[in-house]
Amino acid sequence: MKKAYVVAEIKVTDPTGYADYLPLSTASLAQHGGTFLVRGGQRAQKEGADDAHNEGWRTVITEFPSFEQAQAWYDSVEYTKAKAVRHANSIGRLFIVEGA
Repeated sequence: MKKAYVVAEIKVTDPTGYADYLPLSTASLAQHGGTFLVRGGQRAQKEGADDAHNEGWRTVITEFPSFEQAQAWYDSVEYTKAKAVRHANSIGRLFIVEGA
């Protein structure tokens, strides 16, 4: 079975409100078999930089045992609560990709 990865690029617009997202997302990830590979950290934009995706963005990569588990996590009740907090306090994009 191929692993799957959730990749998100996030720019926090309200750090105070976003702080509520972190424990919710961490708990939901653990419940669905996901693990963090990258969570923030130093980022150097080498290609594709534009006014919309330049400074102040965080990259998050999580790993799941399967594509189906990653999708189940994203659609779960637990992550839906976290997602609402993230949407209210940040902008960004997120996708799920199957590993090689």
